[in-house]
Amino acid sequence: MSSRTDPFELTPDILLRAYSIGLFPMAESADDDKLFWVDPKLRGVFPLDGLTISRSLAQLVRGDRYEVSADADFDAVIDACAQNAAGRPKTWINAEIRKLYRALFDAGFVHTIEVRDTGGALVGGLYGVALGAAFFGESMFHRARDTSKLALVHLAARLRVGGYQLLDTQFVTPHLVSLGAIEIPRAVYQKRLEAAVGEAADGEVWAQSLRIPGRAALAALNGHCDFNKT
Repeated sequence: MSSRTDPFELTPDILLRAYSIGLFPMAESADDDKLFWVDPKLRGVFPLDGLTISRSLAQLVRGDRYEVSADADFDAVIDACAQNAAGRPKTWINAEIRKLYRALFDAGFVHTIEVRDTGGALVGGLYGVALGAAFFGESMFHRARDTSKLALVHLAARLRVGGYQLLDTQFVTPHLVSLGAIEIPRAVYQKRLEAAVGEAADGEVWAQSLRIPGRAALAALNGHCDFNKT
């Protein structure tokens, strides 16, 4: 379900209100200057207590081979998400999307996870919108094997510790299903969304100074650890 809208009438405040009722915007391509609202009949979500972590992914997380941070470089993350990649020949991230989400990042509603190698190069990450105790994942990318999965694990760990109740992935793909994503009917999603946006979450989990060892992230997902946020 979708409808066209004039992008010049869309403000960050309207965008937040749209998220609060289950809508999100997309563009047909990076060159299209118009947006349309999307309200799927089946919504993709990640149960925060049901992320599927393979043995190899757990080893990658525990190994701390990469540096994982939050809210350190929004522009670099959205640039990477907008690049063409194998299996993704075009992007829906246009200039209007960049402007709106940058404004929401500056206002503290959009958050990023960055994954960097030992040389400091950005090799994976994601971004999304936080509203109440709900997080709406928008896009992720990888430039090295499994680095988008690593970003997702660290995102979910922060959400668990921060008291978030809903991790929305919009749609599901075979890749996301392999990580534990499920589809739920719109009516079920709306009830979960209403409950989540009405609750408060701990904003300290987005502090740039917060560095989470991989073992602590895995423990947080298992409900065994409230990692140090100071």
